[in-house]
Amino acid sequence: MNETARIRSVELGEYIVKNKSTVRAAAKVFGISKSTVHTDVTQKLEEIDPGLSREVREILDINKAQRHIRGGIATREKYKGSKMR
Repeated sequence: MNETARIRSVELGEYIVKNKSTVRAAAKVFGISKSTVHTDVTQKLEEIDPGLSREVREILDINKAQRHIRGGIATREKYKGSKMR
């Protein structure tokens, strides 16, 4: 693993923990794909900083548990004011 990937993995992990961010939001901020963020914080970060990796995993697990709720809210907002019933 090159030094750039190591640094990026730690920065992503710290960002997610600090902001309680989703993978999608972190990818947008860092200008990289969701797949890259996920790989960096789940696989690479475990080798680099296991403690930070555990903190990130906790946040990602919370986000995963809440995603169906966020999806429902987004759908409600999308159709708010619509005549569909």
